[in-house]
Amino acid sequence: MEKSYKASLSQSQDREGWSIIFRHPVRKDKATGRPGLRVRQGLGTKDRHEAEALVEQMNEILNDPTYWDIGARNRAEAKFKQRVVDIFYYGLSSESTDFLAVRESTIPLPPSDGEYRRLLLVGTTGSGKTTIARQILGTDSKKERFPSTSTGKTTVADMELILAAGPFRAVVTFMPHDQVLDYIQDCVSAAALSCWRRENDVDVARHLLNHVSQRFRLNHVFGNGPFIEKASDADDENIDEPIPEDVNDAFPIDLSETNRHIADWVQRIRDITTRVSAQLRIELQPGKGDERVFEELFEEELDSRLREDDDCQAILDEVMDEIEKRFDLLRSGKIHKNKQGWPELWRFETDDRALFLKTVGGFSSNHAKYFGTLLSPLVNGIRVSGPFQPTWCNEDLKLVIFDGEGLGHTPDSSASIPTTITRRIDESDVVLLIDNATQPMQAAPVVLMKSLAATGKTSKLMICFTHMDQVKGDNIPTFGLKKQHVVASAENVLTAIGTELGRFAERALRQSMQRGCFFVGNIDRELESNSKLDQRSIDQFLQLLAAVTAVRELRRLAAARPVYDRVNLVLAVKNATEKFHEDWAIRLGLRSKPGVSKEHWTRVKALSRRLALGWADEYDTLKPVADLHRNLQNDIYVFIQSPLRWDGPEPDDDEKQSVFDRLAEAISSRALELVTRRIRQEHIEQWQQAYNCRGIGSSFTRASIIESDIYDRAAPIPDVAPSPDRNAFLHEVIAAVDEAASVLKVQLA
Repeated sequence: MEKSYKASLSQSQDREGWSIIFRHPVRKDKATGRPGLRVRQGLGTKDRHEAEALVEQMNEILNDPTYWDIGARNRAEAKFKQRVVDIFYYGLSSESTDFLAVRESTIPLPPSDGEYRRLLLVGTTGSGKTTIARQILGTDSKKERFPSTSTGKTTVADMELILAAGPFRAVVTFMPHDQVLDYIQDCVSAAALSCWRRENDVDVARHLLNHVSQRFRLNHVFGNGPFIEKASDADDENIDEPIPEDVNDAFPIDLSETNRHIADWVQRIRDITTRVSAQLRIELQPGKGDERVFEELFEEELDSRLREDDDCQAILDEVMDEIEKRFDLLRSGKIHKNKQGWPELWRFETDDRALFLKTVGGFSSNHAKYFGTLLSPLVNGIRVSGPFQPTWCNEDLKLVIFDGEGLGHTPDSSASIPTTITRRIDESDVVLLIDNATQPMQAAPVVLMKSLAATGKTSKLMICFTHMDQVKGDNIPTFGLKKQHVVASAENVLTAIGTELGRFAERALRQSMQRGCFFVGNIDRELESNSKLDQRSIDQFLQLLAAVTAVRELRRLAAARPVYDRVNLVLAVKNATEKFHEDWAIRLGLRSKPGVSKEHWTRVKALSRRLALGWADEYDTLKPVADLHRNLQNDIYVFIQSPLRWDGPEPDDDEKQSVFDRLAEAISSRALELVTRRIRQEHIEQWQQAYNCRGIGSSFTRASIIESDIYDRAAPIPDVAPSPDRNAFLHEVIAAVDEAASVLKVQLA
């Protein structure tokens, strides 16, 4: 029998508006891989009779399969209300929002070829990256607190800061509804596991209100809940900002009511977990000595069961309602919602600096005393523009600052730079690497330097060493000796990079360090010119800004051009893909290597979910697109440095460096586009299959799908035995290199 679908009316507590709930006959439930995705959307009306009429129209669509195709939308629009049509047909076509374009349409960036310079800040979490942005903006660390900083991971959304004349303006874009819902589902699943482990209410609420990735923190939106006592000392909050006096100005939210909701959710999650675990125990029937196997299967099944459980879905609905309530209570600015009623962007403009920074802080702050009133976890990008100016600078700065999530504390230098940062590098004039001077250069900064060298972008690199006030030792009593000590420590990594990528990579990085190293300290507060230590930092900042302002892309190419052998390019591609497959086979548990552990199945599943849903091409340190791009670019850069000959008089090293870097840069953008298409865009269906694996052995099945059906087809290792996949991939890489070479009139023989 064909399954019947029926919509129903819903109204959450404390909300006057009506919503509709139904199982979609076409859209697939990601938990099961089958049609029947549960949909709940607001109807945009408080009138019950109007809402009932809309539900009746939806049921007419659900009862007539001729409307279930995207091609029938025009016919549906002629008969049904637009709200009903928008809800039903949402998600049937491959629609995605370009959030950069949304922000650009509201506050355009100054032209990149004009007077403005674009400065990208990159560094590990806690290195002082956002504090550098504060200093350049001239925002007070005690009164204005923008952008927000802390000792932990703070900046999790793209931030674009424009120093420009005129009023203060801001545009904020938000995560898509489905992505927020999925994050909340992750939190509920984590809370359920906490219940199953018999943890107390404090721990269950912590899992519910803090996503494991630390990128999505519901406690910023709802507060820490009713189970945690308020800290008596501000230092216990682990935040560097003082207690504000205007905590309740952002939203008129009654947190006691929110706390009642949280307590209720925790209890209901406990009840659901008890019921589901009892069912799973009966189904899986763990025998004596098999309890550990049961635990693994239970963890894997729990998330899928919760996504199908109506009681759990009711909790998700209520959590989303509480979130939307915060949007409804915004007092300043204008909010724009998409056709489904979910906030897409918020914009604000004023001449009042204090009001502006206070208002925008609700979308970027991490201050514990604001918890329960913040929307920062829901933000995916902020762009602000205004007459910002540091107190220690009298120059009229024309600058755009890009800030984003820190690189993280990568365990080794074989990691990859996220593709989002790679694309930001392409559109920036200067990449300012922020590094902590009190410790040897960590793996993440080394990864960035290697990436810049292999992609021919070392001319954009400048380095700012922070915490110079904490660099102390009997052997380095003067500031000059401290600078030499820090630089010498950083230069130690360049030899290793040269060994891996060739002498021109090391050479280019040394040149970058010689022309663009800066050293600052005491930057967590306002710098004062009457202090000798502060004046040193001011002088360094002024030199930095002068260098950024003066930067120009002036790389003259010699008349001679290198000539390359295509066979050597094939060998480079072969070497790159072999390393890619070897690394991922170990991560997926399909191959073992002493001292290297496979990734936990939950992380691999999380990666497959993001690629299946089209949200991202990575999860935490799992970056297949970036990994393949890095391997290709590194080996191609080594290939570039060894031409067969030069067509014309052989140039000197400076001229060779210019040609090699220009060619590597031209190849990099084409290679990233190729890799993104082959791994991400052309295998969405296979990523969905991998994500949808369930039951005993599903972790191995998922890993096999990723390796065999995605990686082996997207990036097959060139071999003597031809195949359509191998030939297509190899020809596409060669074509990308050929195209880049032809632009520079470089020959591939």
